[in-house]
Amino acid sequence: MKRYDLRHLKTDFEPRMKEILDEHKKGEVAIFLFEIGDFSAIQRSADVIKEHGYELMNSLKFNEVDWTIVVKKD
Repeated sequence: MKRYDLRHLKTDFEPRMKEILDEHKKGEVAIFLFEIGDFSAIQRSADVIKEHGYELMNSLKFNEVDWTIVVKKD
């Protein structure tokens, strides 16, 4: 299990998230932190997860501006 802090990328976290997901192997778990902004990032992240064949295991608001998701490669 690895944790990836993408908050420094603000709303442009998707390309880096895709790179990370492409590197993971079946059965691996990844935790991502990113800024939610206007909440559209939450749906975008879920779309990226599904598109890459991952299972979204958990999704929660971490604080006022950050979101955390836990994903696992199927």
